[in-house]
Amino acid sequence: MRRRWWIAVAVLAAVAVPVAWYLGSPLLLNRTVSESFAPAAGDRATGRFVDADSFHKGAGIARLVSAGSAQEVRLEDFRVTNGPDLYVYLAVHPRPRSRADVDQGFVSLGRLKGNIGSQAYAVPQGTDLERYRSVVIYCRAFHVVFSTATLAEP
Repeated sequence: MRRRWWIAVAVLAAVAVPVAWYLGSPLLLNRTVSESFAPAAGDRATGRFVDADSFHKGAGIARLVSAGSAQEVRLEDFRVTNGPDLYVYLAVHPRPRSRADVDQGFVSLGRLKGNIGSQAYAVPQGTDLERYRSVVIYCRAFHVVFSTATLAEP
Protein backbone atom coordinates (compact mmCIF):
# COMPACT_ATOMS: atom_id res chain seq x y z
CA MET A 1 0.00 0.00 0.00
CA ARG A 2 2.80 2.38 0.91
CA ARG A 3 4.55 1.66 -2.39
CA ARG A 4 1.45 2.60 -4.43
CA TRP A 5 1.29 5.91 -2.61
CA TRP A 6 4.91 6.71 -3.55
CA ILE A 7 4.27 5.72 -7.17
CA ALA A 8 1.26 8.06 -7.27
CA VAL A 9 3.36 10.90 -5.83
CA ALA A 10 6.15 10.25 -8.36
CA VAL A 11 3.73 10.23 -11.30
CA LEU A 12 2.05 13.41 -10.05
CA ALA A 13 5.42 15.14 -9.68
CA ALA A 14 6.50 13.99 -13.15
CA VAL A 15 3.43 15.68 -14.60
CA ALA A 16 3.14 18.69 -12.29
CA VAL A 17 6.73 19.95 -12.54
CA PRO A 18 6.77 20.36 -16.37
CA VAL A 19 3.30 21.92 -16.34
CA ALA A 20 4.30 24.35 -13.58
CA TRP A 21 7.46 25.27 -15.49
CA TYR A 22 5.48 25.84 -18.72
CA LEU A 23 3.01 28.10 -16.95
CA GLY A 24 5.35 29.87 -14.55
CA SER A 25 8.66 30.29 -16.35
CA PRO A 26 7.47 33.03 -18.72
CA LEU A 27 6.72 35.14 -15.66
CA LEU A 28 10.35 34.81 -14.59
CA LEU A 29 12.16 34.89 -17.94
CA ASN A 30 12.23 37.53 -20.64
CA ARG A 31 12.96 36.89 -24.30
CA THR A 32 14.57 39.87 -26.04
CA VAL A 33 14.50 40.29 -29.82
CA SER A 34 16.36 42.90 -31.85
CA GLU A 35 15.41 42.65 -35.51
CA SER A 36 16.49 45.25 -38.03
CA PHE A 37 13.86 46.46 -40.45
CA ALA A 38 14.07 46.83 -44.22
CA PRO A 39 13.18 50.30 -45.51
CA ALA A 40 9.41 50.80 -45.64
CA ALA A 41 7.42 52.70 -48.26
CA GLY A 42 5.47 54.31 -45.44
CA ASP A 43 3.17 53.73 -42.50
CA ARG A 44 -0.35 52.57 -43.30
CA ALA A 45 -1.34 52.80 -39.63
CA THR A 46 0.26 53.13 -36.21
CA GLY A 47 -0.78 52.56 -32.63
CA ARG A 48 0.64 52.59 -29.13
CA PHE A 49 0.41 49.46 -26.95
CA VAL A 50 -1.53 49.81 -23.70
CA ASP A 51 -2.05 47.54 -20.70
CA ALA A 52 -4.90 45.05 -20.93
CA ASP A 53 -5.34 45.09 -17.13
CA SER A 54 -3.30 45.58 -13.96
CA PHE A 55 -1.31 42.35 -14.51
CA HIS A 56 -0.98 42.12 -18.33
CA LYS A 57 1.03 45.18 -19.34
CA GLY A 58 2.38 46.38 -22.66
CA ALA A 59 4.22 49.35 -24.13
CA GLY A 60 5.72 50.38 -27.45
CA ILE A 61 4.54 51.11 -30.96
CA ALA A 62 2.86 48.94 -33.58
CA ARG A 63 3.27 50.01 -37.20
CA LEU A 64 1.49 48.52 -40.18
CA VAL A 65 3.86 49.23 -43.08
CA SER A 66 4.32 48.48 -46.75
CA ALA A 67 7.63 46.72 -47.32
CA GLY A 68 8.00 46.27 -51.06
CA SER A 69 4.96 44.39 -52.31
CA ALA A 70 4.30 42.92 -48.85
CA GLN A 71 2.69 44.29 -45.71
CA GLU A 72 4.06 43.75 -42.22
CA VAL A 73 3.43 44.72 -38.63
CA ARG A 74 6.46 46.10 -36.82
CA LEU A 75 6.70 46.25 -33.05
CA GLU A 76 9.11 48.98 -31.98
CA ASP A 77 10.43 49.82 -28.48
CA PHE A 78 8.15 46.94 -27.52
CA ARG A 79 7.67 45.35 -24.10
CA VAL A 80 4.88 43.13 -22.80
CA THR A 81 4.36 40.95 -19.74
CA ASN A 82 5.63 37.53 -20.73
CA GLY A 83 3.35 34.51 -20.70
CA PRO A 84 2.81 31.12 -22.26
CA ASP A 85 1.60 30.68 -25.83
CA LEU A 86 1.61 34.38 -26.86
CA TYR A 87 0.63 35.32 -30.42
CA VAL A 88 0.41 38.52 -32.46
CA TYR A 89 -3.03 39.15 -33.99
CA LEU A 90 -4.57 41.79 -36.18
CA ALA A 91 -8.09 42.23 -34.77
CA VAL A 92 -11.29 43.78 -36.08
CA HIS A 93 -12.21 45.21 -32.66
CA PRO A 94 -10.34 48.51 -32.04
CA ARG A 95 -9.70 47.90 -28.31
CA PRO A 96 -10.16 44.19 -27.52
CA ARG A 97 -10.05 43.31 -23.85
CA SER A 98 -11.60 39.82 -23.90
CA ARG A 99 -11.83 36.61 -25.90
CA ALA A 100 -15.25 37.72 -27.18
CA ASP A 101 -13.75 40.96 -28.54
CA VAL A 102 -10.94 39.07 -30.30
CA ASP A 103 -13.38 36.49 -31.69
CA GLN A 104 -15.21 39.24 -33.60
CA GLY A 105 -12.51 38.70 -36.23
CA PHE A 106 -8.75 38.36 -36.29
CA VAL A 107 -5.84 37.11 -38.35
CA SER A 108 -2.86 35.49 -36.65
CA LEU A 109 0.56 36.84 -37.59
CA GLY A 110 2.32 34.10 -35.66
CA ARG A 111 3.83 33.33 -32.30
CA LEU A 112 5.34 36.31 -30.46
CA LYS A 113 9.11 36.16 -31.02
CA GLY A 114 10.01 37.88 -27.78
CA ASN A 115 8.33 39.90 -25.08
CA ILE A 116 10.94 42.67 -25.37
CA GLY A 117 12.43 44.37 -28.42
CA SER A 118 11.89 45.29 -32.05
CA GLN A 119 10.36 42.63 -34.29
CA ALA A 120 8.39 42.27 -37.53
CA TYR A 121 5.53 40.01 -38.60
CA ALA A 122 4.41 39.43 -42.19
CA VAL A 123 0.74 40.00 -42.94
CA PRO A 124 -0.65 37.11 -45.02
CA GLN A 125 -1.18 37.95 -48.69
CA GLY A 126 -4.79 38.78 -49.50
CA THR A 127 -5.59 40.12 -46.01
CA ASP A 128 -8.11 42.98 -46.25
CA LEU A 129 -6.28 45.49 -44.04
CA GLU A 130 -9.25 47.88 -44.01
CA ARG A 131 -11.06 45.45 -41.67
CA TYR A 132 -8.47 45.39 -38.89
CA ARG A 133 -8.31 48.09 -36.23
CA SER A 134 -5.77 46.82 -33.69
CA VAL A 135 -2.70 44.72 -33.03
CA VAL A 136 -3.20 42.33 -30.12
CA ILE A 137 -0.81 40.26 -28.01
CA TYR A 138 -2.95 37.26 -27.11
CA CYS A 139 -2.43 34.13 -25.01
CA ARG A 140 -4.05 31.28 -26.93
CA ALA A 141 -3.69 28.74 -24.11
CA PHE A 142 -5.84 30.77 -21.71
CA HIS A 143 -7.66 33.13 -24.13
CA VAL A 144 -6.31 36.25 -22.43
CA VAL A 145 -5.48 39.61 -24.00
CA PHE A 146 -2.06 40.83 -22.79
CA SER A 147 -1.83 44.16 -24.64
CA THR A 148 -3.41 46.01 -27.56
CA ALA A 149 -2.45 48.82 -29.92
CA THR A 150 -5.35 50.59 -31.61
CA LEU A 151 -4.34 51.42 -35.19
CA ALA A 152 -4.92 54.87 -36.68
CA GLU A 153 -3.83 56.26 -40.02
CA PRO A 154 -0.81 58.56 -39.71
